[in-house]
Amino acid sequence: MEPSHALRYARQHRARFLTELKEFLKFPSVSSQAERAVDVRKCAEWLARHLKGIGFERVRVIPTRGNPIVYASWARSSSRPTLIIYGHYDVLPGEPLREWHTAPFVPTLKNDNLHARGAADDKGQLFSHIKAIESYLKTNRALPVNVKCIFEGEEEIGSPNLTPFVQRNRRVLGAGALAAVISDTRMLSAEQPAISYAQRGGLRAELEVFGAAQELHSGAFGGAVHNPVLALCDIVASLHDEDGRITIPGFYDDVRSWGEKEREYMARYGPSDEEILRAAKVDLGWGESGYSLYERTTIRPDVGVNGIVGGHTGHGVKGIIPTRALAKISFRLVPNQSPEKIAQLFRDHVAKITPPTVRSTVRTMSPIHPALIDRRHPAVQAARTAYKKAFGVPAVFVRSGGSIPVVHTFQNVLGIPAVLMGFGLPDDHIHGPNEKLHLPTFYKAIETSIWYLTLTSRMGTTVRSQRHKEWSA
Repeated sequence: MEPSHALRYARQHRARFLTELKEFLKFPSVSSQAERAVDVRKCAEWLARHLKGIGFERVRVIPTRGNPIVYASWARSSSRPTLIIYGHYDVLPGEPLREWHTAPFVPTLKNDNLHARGAADDKGQLFSHIKAIESYLKTNRALPVNVKCIFEGEEEIGSPNLTPFVQRNRRVLGAGALAAVISDTRMLSAEQPAISYAQRGGLRAELEVFGAAQELHSGAFGGAVHNPVLALCDIVASLHDEDGRITIPGFYDDVRSWGEKEREYMARYGPSDEEILRAAKVDLGWGESGYSLYERTTIRPDVGVNGIVGGHTGHGVKGIIPTRALAKISFRLVPNQSPEKIAQLFRDHVAKITPPTVRSTVRTMSPIHPALIDRRHPAVQAARTAYKKAFGVPAVFVRSGGSIPVVHTFQNVLGIPAVLMGFGLPDDHIHGPNEKLHLPTFYKAIETSIWYLTLTSRMGTTVRSQRHKEWSA
């Protein structure tokens, strides 16, 4: 089955695709805010109706203990491979609203960019596959491969209900599956596509420090009673030494080391220090000495502070010693680190270094295991060729510093590789104010997906039956 008709259809209907994407982006489907649960459900229902409208045979909105999973499938022949297409329709909050140039849930077109929360992460990238499938179904009345779509509403909170869903349905999902296609990563630039072959794992934690049972007058008690905000800052500051290394005992015990061959490959194809600093809009880098900035964000682990609250933060002054302080902390983990082991090491470390003058508690959540993907797998190589068809140049292979929980799930539960076909750009402001999607890249993403459906349809039984093996270098 040749893609020429599908490609022509996709080019002719770009204006409508954009209108539909704007509708998708209007839903404030924020999974981390309980008050948005109705909006998340409405977004899932809209997505399900859209999938039915473009020709999917079976579409279900599957309830979970949290937000629903939207599942859709199209199948014709057991002799053809099956692709699982994964994406997430939930988004991060729009706050801080004052830093947005446009309202985060009012999609706004400026030049070649569509600004909205979720535009790049992940509604726009997810939608590129939907429009590719539509282009095939509306012109050929069939797809060249069997397709199963899994679109979840909890990726931004660690996908707590997705792995149980995949485990319960592993026979159905894994039958004939060649690979799982995920578009939730970035390219190096609008001209240079990239395929991620490694993802860091993750862990989130909340560290809370308690002092006196009530606020105290800082004049009467300052210097005599330990301030929990100061104590929290001391604990957080002690997590790194002067060389940027993490000081938690045992933290590096399981960190996988990489030889010169792999590091040379990374230096050749990955972003330079200058490019990373330019994307971050800062002048100087920071972190563990002895590694490039790209290596620090991919093959080395990290502990970061996402926010600190405590004491008086309103207008004016208030001379008090607060009762408590809270820090939200995130860990980025690398092979072969276990988030469960790191959680215990962190608890033990905080318990040991907390001063006796205050009390501390640690809560951990959202454990995500690191993942490696065999970049030599035929399904991954097909993605590289598909990029070349649409962008004019083949994709390069890069590591990602981010975390996608389902990558580990697909590899270890279904035994298939995840093909990380990212279409985000370094300046898309993912997770930040003024998130955007570059429309020329979006349209090429649709064509890349059309080509990928075509190329994978030509893969034989031997390839489809291969079990995923972790790549090593």
